[in-house]
Amino acid sequence: MKQEEQVLEKVSLSDPAVAAIPVRERDEPLVDLRTVAALRLDGRFADDEGRYAQLRIGVVDRLVTAQTLLPQGFRLLVVEGYRPLTLPRSFEPAASGFGSPHVAGAAVDVTLCTVDEVELDLGAVNAVTTESGYTAEARHNRDVLAEALSGAGLVNCPGAWWHWSYGDRYWAYLTGSPQAWYGPASP
Repeated sequence: MKQEEQVLEKVSLSDPAVAAIPVRERDEPLVDLRTVAALRLDGRFADDEGRYAQLRIGVVDRLVTAQTLLPQGFRLLVVEGYRPLTLPRSFEPAASGFGSPHVAGAAVDVTLCTVDEVELDLGAVNAVTTESGYTAEARHNRDVLAEALSGAGLVNCPGAWWHWSYGDRYWAYLTGSPQAWYGPASP
């Protein structure tokens, strides 16, 4: 197991060391992904206001970069970006002292699809599975996703292959940055 994978297994989003990282807000706007042609959106967590399709511009830039790092025929499929504090998910612990990194517009739940927008097998988004709980195809596709997203500078949440972030406290902790760049956002 790689050292980075060991760190990911040991440190949760709600770890006090993560929550202690200060935020030096960059005031980057949220971008509506429905206007970003390079990315595909999935509507399973869509809300009436379209907030699920919003992310900080720095995260969007990295997702577009990650898209270019994928093998031919693969596309990123964004499931959810920004999520207000008033819309927590039952499976999600409070993180970084202000709730999920989704409230900062710094986290994205993402999977893969084909160019024809057929979702690929990576296992269920927001479902905890053990090593034996998914197929070899899902493992391969998860590796493809992880290589592209980490290559673009995003970090992964332990136990949640679909959850990636950039610029939040968890990202700062894993990368050694003395501060996070994004606190809670307002659409």
